[in-house]
Amino acid sequence: MWFYEKKLQYPVRVSKCDVRMAKFLIEQYGGADGELAAALRYLNQRYTVPEKVIGVLNDIGTEELAHLEMIATMVYKLTKDATPEELEKAGLGAHYANHDKALFYHNAAGAPWTATYIQAKGDPIADLYEDIAAEEKARATYQWLINMTDDPDLMDSLNFLREREIVHSQRFREAVEILKEERDRKKVF
Repeated sequence: MWFYEKKLQYPVRVSKCDVRMAKFLIEQYGGADGELAAALRYLNQRYTVPEKVIGVLNDIGTEELAHLEMIATMVYKLTKDATPEELEKAGLGAHYANHDKALFYHNAAGAPWTATYIQAKGDPIADLYEDIAAEEKARATYQWLINMTDDPDLMDSLNFLREREIVHSQRFREAVEILKEERDRKKVF
C-alpha cells in the first residue's frame, strides 16, 4: 500500500527556538485547513470517486501525511529548548499543562481537531471542489505563516509546503475536468 522512507519529504531546518511561531504552525497540524484534515479527507473520499481519479486522492492524501510529519518536526524543533515560562508567554501554557511539549491535534487557538473539519458528500465533483478549496486555504495559511517569520530556514520549508498546495489544487482541478468530460460524454445504448 505505502512505502515509507525514514526521512522527511523535504528537509526541515530552523535557525532558533521560536515558541511564538510554533504556536502558529500548530494550525497546520490540527486546524480545519491543516494537514491532518486534508489527509483524512482525501483518503476517505477515494472510496466513492470513479476509478479514473482514485489515484489522485490516494497520492495527495498520502503526501499530506508526509506534510503532517514535516509540521510536527518544525513545531518540535521550534519548542524543544523552550522553558515552561516561554511556552506560557507565547500562549501555549494550557497546551503545556495538558501535554508538556508533546504534539496534540489542535489549532493555533487551542481548539481540538474535530471530524467536522472534513467533508465527504459522495458526489465526486462536489468533493473535488471541496478539495480544491481546502488546498487553496492551506496555501493561503502557509503564505501568512511565511509572512510571520524571519527565519530563512523555516521559510524554506514553508515555501516548499505552500508550493505543494498549489500543485495539489492543480491536480484536483484536472481530476474535476476528467470527471466532467466523462459526465458530459454522449452515451449510446
